[in-house]
Amino acid sequence: VILSAFSSILLLLAATVCVAVNSEYLVDSIEGVSEDYGLPQAFIGVILLPIVGNAAEHATAVTVAAKGKMDLALGVAVGSSTQIALLVVPFSVIVGWCYEVPMSLNFRTFDAAVLVLSVMIAMGCLRDGKSNWLEGAILMAIYVLVAIMCWFVPEQAYRRL
Repeated sequence: VILSAFSSILLLLAATVCVAVNSEYLVDSIEGVSEDYGLPQAFIGVILLPIVGNAAEHATAVTVAAKGKMDLALGVAVGSSTQIALLVVPFSVIVGWCYEVPMSLNFRTFDAAVLVLSVMIAMGCLRDGKSNWLEGAILMAIYVLVAIMCWFVPEQAYRRL
């Protein structure tokens, strides 16, 4: 089936509206899920939401990596993180200011340390342009360690800052 440019734009707009509505429901349910199931909000926001929200990108990266196109796989994986860090987060803060929602780029020391260490470790694994199972296992182990740390971050310290 070949779509015209107009049909493609309409389909894209419809999909965008559906994603926006579902995102609102997802964000509104975080506090309730946190209270009902005892999951820390930091764990939900740092571990669960990125896994669910980036499932299509993860599938694409794994598929192209399995085909031996590591440059494209790394571009998909690292490009998404870069886009979030450099565009989405600052844009969200600015939009929050416009709607008088108190947001800032003043992250907790824990969050900043995890980000810096994650970038340094990923850079160390990716700088030579080659990969092996051990580097993958190291990256996955670090992800599990970050998940464990996010699970045990006190909610009071999170809300106080």
